[in-house]
Amino acid sequence: MEKVEMQNKNFITTAIAWCLAWGNERQPKYSLEVLRQMREALNDGKEVPEEVQALVKQAQELQGIDKNFFPQTLNELKSKYPDLWNQTTRIGLVYGGATKIKQYVFEAAKLPDIRGASALLDRINLIDLPAFFGEYKNVTKSISISKSISISQWLKRKFPDLEAALISELIIYSTGGNILAFCPAAFVDDLANAIEKRYTEETLTANSCAVGVKFKPLEIRFGLLNNQIDTTFWVDKYNSNLNHQLLEAYFTQPDVNDALQAFKERKSFNELVGKLASLFNKRRSGNDFINRHSRNYPPIFETHPSLKRDEGDRRSAVMKAEGLPNEPWFSEASARKRIVGQISKRDDSSTNWYYQAGFDWEFNQIYIPSWVEKFEDFLDAHELANQYYNGCQNPEEARSLIEIANASKPDGFVAYIYADGNNMGGYIQKIKTPHEYQKFSDDIFKATEQSVYKALAQHLHPHQLKNIKDQDKVQRNGHWIHPFEILTIGGDDVMLIVPADKALAIAKTIGEEFEKILLIKSSDYKSDKTYNPQIVHRYQGEKQVGIANQCKLSMSTGVLITAEDTPLYYAQKLTEQLLKSAKKQAKDLKKDGYYGGTVDFLVMKSVTMISSNISEFRSNGLTKFGNGKQKLKLYAAPYTLHELGGLLETAKVLKDADFPKSQIYQIRSLLERGKQTAILNYRYFRVRISNKEAQNLLKQKFEEAWCAALTNDGNLAPWIPDRKTTYRNLMLLILFETCSTKQFKLQYLILTLLKKFQQYETIWRELVDLYPFIEKTENKSNSAKSQQATLRS
Repeated sequence: MEKVEMQNKNFITTAIAWCLAWGNERQPKYSLEVLRQMREALNDGKEVPEEVQALVKQAQELQGIDKNFFPQTLNELKSKYPDLWNQTTRIGLVYGGATKIKQYVFEAAKLPDIRGASALLDRINLIDLPAFFGEYKNVTKSISISKSISISQWLKRKFPDLEAALISELIIYSTGGNILAFCPAAFVDDLANAIEKRYTEETLTANSCAVGVKFKPLEIRFGLLNNQIDTTFWVDKYNSNLNHQLLEAYFTQPDVNDALQAFKERKSFNELVGKLASLFNKRRSGNDFINRHSRNYPPIFETHPSLKRDEGDRRSAVMKAEGLPNEPWFSEASARKRIVGQISKRDDSSTNWYYQAGFDWEFNQIYIPSWVEKFEDFLDAHELANQYYNGCQNPEEARSLIEIANASKPDGFVAYIYADGNNMGGYIQKIKTPHEYQKFSDDIFKATEQSVYKALAQHLHPHQLKNIKDQDKVQRNGHWIHPFEILTIGGDDVMLIVPADKALAIAKTIGEEFEKILLIKSSDYKSDKTYNPQIVHRYQGEKQVGIANQCKLSMSTGVLITAEDTPLYYAQKLTEQLLKSAKKQAKDLKKDGYYGGTVDFLVMKSVTMISSNISEFRSNGLTKFGNGKQKLKLYAAPYTLHELGGLLETAKVLKDADFPKSQIYQIRSLLERGKQTAILNYRYFRVRISNKEAQNLLKQKFEEAWCAALTNDGNLAPWIPDRKTTYRNLMLLILFETCSTKQFKLQYLILTLLKKFQQYETIWRELVDLYPFIEKTENKSNSAKSQQATLRS
């Protein structure tokens, strides 16, 4: 780990030295040959050319400043680093990427077009933009040659002088849909324009934005400084204005109580990035910048009421794809999405339909990544191939939702998984140097990607298609497929489509593995916060391990289980709502010291089930009031990862108990009649279970694990008491014992009123929704044998 960190620092030193040696003009101060020798010598640890030794020394001096050093006065800074103080060469910093991504990706209604749109953005972000800097590490050697030629030719045509000024060490990060990079000061606007132009020329309709600034070398370490450095707002002025509201809002840092320490942490490289983010938001909103073309006029394709439109009904169609099933109509923008979708899925069907249209956009000159291909490489690299393939050889990629749904039990259902990182903003505010940004970005991207691959490998296997109708006149029965679709993995964002019966297990594993991988990568991600599991977790069936070994970063996930024919745009909106609900829960639990992941899910068996949004559906349709003001929630989502594991375990017990379906559904219907009625009916049905072992398991895994009363040894099944409110009341009761008689009477009255406002919730409704998707334990051991038998036959 230390070796990697040192390598990152060396890259940053090379980048700073390159910018200083290039100078402030478009032509370098020294010959390109000298600059290349300097770069090679720095990377190999050799002596640099004599002409640039002084500049390299300054770059190394800047990188060698102790992380704990902070000058109390500007004179101290000037006296300690006079060469850096007087350096007149500026360094460029550029930030940019795609915006309104969901609008572009989910503009079309069909999966092949959505897949292509996502793959095209991934290609630009992960391959094209790094290629500006000569970075080709993401592709194989044979593909690098043609790809580098293509990007190089494009830069020479559009920005003739830019390519020579960029090297790969200038990149700080280029994942998560954005790029942050150094560059020589004279090329700040050129690089920002090139980023925006690449997105527009390749996608035609996707929005993008890029901005850049020029700054002094010292600002990399000590944040924004005035042109005349000695006039900069510094510690002395800050101390005399501590109560100023604007200053307090600007310098306040999370988890930092000391004002001086907050000032020190703010004055770092992070302040430069904050300025870039502010400029980025301004430009994205349409504000014009000096010496930059305007973004007020995004690409617009005219249409007419009498003209045929493309399948997205957004633009005039320019071709009929006669080589594709059903012969769809495409505009050029939608045609690009479809052809990229075909290539990214390694679809062996013909691409002649694209050439016949006469488009001049050459899609085959640049490598288009496939997430499934990366998944297969991951399996080989981590020796998981045998576990996943289970005897199957060369499965294909799923072509449609119908094929993914065919792998579910029962078939016909898929699940949309949308995951996003928690606590990222707060953690980024603590980052002080470029190499820490570089390491953080790399760690997050790898942790996200690997956690997804591990979850898919653990819970899925190749599936043989059976009993599906011919899709677009193509017979697919008998084909073996990877039963999932990775729409995107970007930074800390994940969008997947998986079989419905494995969705929650996959979501749980992604969240757990994400935290595990980060904790393995660095102890910096370990939190010193602890929490009380009896307050945070409603599931008390198993002892929670690792409560004092939390990761500072985690994932929240939204999971929508629905029919295969649910419109994609509608499913995406609902999944996004579930993700927001899960993130809200994570934010609330953080107050109790819990930094882990959360999951919210919904089983939607009918498109008409929700007419507005999920929050209103739950508050209006699934929330009742019992005796007095007792609030009864007929749902318990969202869940912590520990609770989700308990929910799946309880669902398996319920399935194994052979509970008659009619009784399960009747208990659910009786929940609306109130707390006492539901308790009575549940107990009546539970004691009638003929299998005593199953009855005991249900008591252990459901009643005692979820529904235990907090003030005695009984339980409230199927209801779960609100632990937070009850514990607060118990704390009040402890305080009451020290009060006088009159005070106690008054406070006892308050406690009684609080009890009337007690909240109860239940997991029974969600257990019933999950019931069809849970496999019996006794059948699970035979699944591998069944697949092997199918392969042999």
